[in-house]
Amino acid sequence: MTGTNRGAGEREFAFDDGHFRQVCELIHSRAGIALAPGKKDMVYSRLCRRLRALGLADFDAYLRRLSRTSDPEWEAFTNALTTNLTAFFREPHHFTWLAEFLAGRGAGDRTRVWCAAASTGEEPFSIAMVAAETLGRRAGTLEQVATDVDTAVLARARAGVYDLDRIDELSAERRKRFFQRGIGPNAGKVRVRPETAAAIRFQTLNLVAPDWRLDGVFDVIFCRNVMIYFDKPTQRRILERMHQRLAPEGYLVAGHSESYLNVPSLFTPCGRTIYRRAGISGAQAA
Repeated sequence: MTGTNRGAGEREFAFDDGHFRQVCELIHSRAGIALAPGKKDMVYSRLCRRLRALGLADFDAYLRRLSRTSDPEWEAFTNALTTNLTAFFREPHHFTWLAEFLAGRGAGDRTRVWCAAASTGEEPFSIAMVAAETLGRRAGTLEQVATDVDTAVLARARAGVYDLDRIDELSAERRKRFFQRGIGPNAGKVRVRPETAAAIRFQTLNLVAPDWRLDGVFDVIFCRNVMIYFDKPTQRRILERMHQRLAPEGYLVAGHSESYLNVPSLFTPCGRTIYRRAGISGAQAA
């Protein structure tokens, strides 16, 4: 049903439970995201924009297009259904812990950090700021990889440009040290200083993909408020793989709504939603 024919209160496009079920199956197979039944209106709101952009008449046509696994629309589909909520120094106790962890590293130690849900960049830039403040001239000993499945938000992270009010909660010292204020047509914007941005390697990564395309192991993995979007079996598989990607004395930093007390063979709690890598007796998890 198109916008020209719908009556008052009707949707622009017909979207029934069958359409929603297909969308749920597709996004689960593509990105591991488990959509709750209550997300039907959210899904419609986000995907109807894609129908308009593509000039499609209905959801049947859209879903037929997604049946082609190589269709470029898959990227936009995944981006549309990915939730991105972030802020600089969100859950600040994690960054206090990170500063203490980095301060305890040896002078010659290199530290590798993986930010597994970079979103628009606030989290990896917060990590980079902590490294600069804590390590000083040794900040270059920290290597950070920042990834996300959503290519649109990752592009914004790479640009490092934000509305001025996004840094309102930062101290004046941090605003001055790590950001440049825009002028002229860029007034009201700030950009992360190049030397801070250069400390991060951004790349696209799908946590349910068979190949993560990451080299080596990490001392710290930030994966906060991500697992809540996956079902339990998917969570377990990702946690097993992250366990393998951590150094023997490595740490996993989780979100405030996540708990891994049910996987003691993988992670041991050692702080407020901070977990240390545990050893696995017998065969390693696949």
